[in-house]
Amino acid sequence: MALSKVFSAVLYGIEAHLIDVEVDLSQGLPLLSIVGLPDIAVKESKDRLRSAIKNTGFNFPIKKITINLAPADLRKEGASFDLPMALGILAAEGIIKEDMLDRYLIVGELSLDGRIKEVRGALPMAILAKRRGLGGILVPSDNAQEAAVVAGIDVFGIKTLPQVVEFLNGREKLFPAITDIDILYARQSIFQEDFSEVRGQAHAKRALEIAAAGGHNVLMVGPPGSGKTMLAKRVPSILPPMSFEESLEATQVHSVFGSLSSEHPLLIVRPFRSPHHTISDAGLVGGGQVPRPGEVSLAHHGVLFLDELPEFRRNVLEVLRQPLEEGKVAIVRASASLTYPAQFMLIAAMNPCPCGYFTDPTRACVCTPMAILRYRSKISGPLLDRIDLHIEVPAVPFRDLTKEMEEESSEGIRKRVLAARDYQAERYRREGIRYNAQLKPRQLKKFCQIDGESRKLLETAIERLGLSARAYNRILKVARSIADLKQQDTILPLDVAEAVQYRSLDRKTFSA
Repeated sequence: MALSKVFSAVLYGIEAHLIDVEVDLSQGLPLLSIVGLPDIAVKESKDRLRSAIKNTGFNFPIKKITINLAPADLRKEGASFDLPMALGILAAEGIIKEDMLDRYLIVGELSLDGRIKEVRGALPMAILAKRRGLGGILVPSDNAQEAAVVAGIDVFGIKTLPQVVEFLNGREKLFPAITDIDILYARQSIFQEDFSEVRGQAHAKRALEIAAAGGHNVLMVGPPGSGKTMLAKRVPSILPPMSFEESLEATQVHSVFGSLSSEHPLLIVRPFRSPHHTISDAGLVGGGQVPRPGEVSLAHHGVLFLDELPEFRRNVLEVLRQPLEEGKVAIVRASASLTYPAQFMLIAAMNPCPCGYFTDPTRACVCTPMAILRYRSKISGPLLDRIDLHIEVPAVPFRDLTKEMEEESSEGIRKRVLAARDYQAERYRREGIRYNAQLKPRQLKKFCQIDGESRKLLETAIERLGLSARAYNRILKVARSIADLKQQDTILPLDVAEAVQYRSLDRKTFSA
């Protein structure tokens, strides 16, 4: 009887968990069985293992082979266990030195000819290997740059099964992969879109600057062709650059999803996600038999843009409530209960009515009041309350499209946004938050105090507009961001008045 053990990993949310791949060879009828709660992809690896080992010149043992994936209470999915299982079989046969197997965490999918294919989640697996104090991690060569983002651990990119065997036996030398973080971050100042390309829309630009300064959610309302999508796509160019910690968190989500490439092993520009309105609720917040991250998590530390908001199905929009409120999404299934991060800036866009021209002074609206009401009612009050700024984006006059005056660039706006974010970071350094949109009710009372005149102005606005308590809090947060852009500690009545005007969907004058 021969026994061997190889360290591997399984993904659980955006974290990796250590798995012991135990291989036992014993006398008996030739049989390969895999136990330890494997899914179909893991069970199907039997034929891949046999073919890969034979086709690379090794003898596949004609014995009873039992492979245990421990701990048995975690479900094992995917083909990343192919390589550790093959190495375990060869080690049990005495072909590989077992003392070398104890040093590394090993993952990889095997082709029938012994080549090693890339896997999902190499970054969280490298983080796990470092946390467990292992000497290094062996990953497919296509995943090496991604895993090498983690400093303090050797990452070896491997291409074939024989290469791994030679390396573990000390007959071939591999050099650790290196990812230069400084070079990656040098690219982050390059944006394809710039606010200088947007003609007119000074009011919308001002509102988006306030939203970027405080991390607020935005809803833009305007006729077709007014520039809503154009404005939304340029928001990442005025947001603060990502810190390494933010990049690592966002990259982990994309690594688990499997959307990283060897050319872009680390997200250094804030993600911008724009799903189509036909997306399902599982596609938006995540799901599946073994839950995978959805668009809200892929937009973590970035922007989620929902164009034509009323066209999204009602049940899809309603699942946005939890991530908007808590910055995370919890997915509960019979097989797993996972939590994915989802701290994003929501930018939504919609027409004022089904035909789109209710507020356009140059074109007549053909919609009935009832049709407009049905169109607007697709967005529930609780969801609308979670959006801080409602911006009217009118059609751009011809004179603004043709004027020669140069518009302000994203760089100029970004400087003011950065100054406001630094101002907030200093204020909240002991509060566990970074910007105004994250303010909790207790912190709101502490940092958003207003004088008697401002309070009277707010009271009048709430009575006339019928605002909810949550909308009242949103106005205070926006007013705080307006004051921060001016580097002032006190919220003035002028700041409150400007914040109130960004609740356009609450105004009776806006309704049909």
